[in-house]
Amino acid sequence: MESKRQQKVSRQLQKDLSEIFQREVPHLFNGAFITVTSVRISPDLSVARVYLSFLATKNKQVLLESIQEKGKIIRQHLGERVRHQLRIVPDLSFFMDDTAEYADKMDKLFAGLDIPPAPEEDEDEE
Repeated sequence: MESKRQQKVSRQLQKDLSEIFQREVPHLFNGAFITVTSVRISPDLSVARVYLSFLATKNKQVLLESIQEKGKIIRQHLGERVRHQLRIVPDLSFFMDDTAEYADKMDKLFAGLDIPPAPEEDEDEE
């Protein structure tokens, strides 16, 4: 369970990273629309796990690898934003958030199920 401090820092990092991806460095990723879906931070605030969702891109894995390669540049931009709020800028680990694809897959599975109606029981038998 995260502490209140971890939750506040996670929300701030999510907001700042979203702005960085959408406003400061979109040219590094060929205009792909990158959404920061969540951030999980360690109890000592030194490591942040950043979960990303991608739109307008064909190969998501290649884009994720590109983001991981340019992690130092992203961390530098983040450091400029949080330098007065955090003592250290957390190390960033990027992961693909596939919850949307998973939900879509589950919806398709449920739509494909053939569930027969329940047998009718007589109410007088009780």
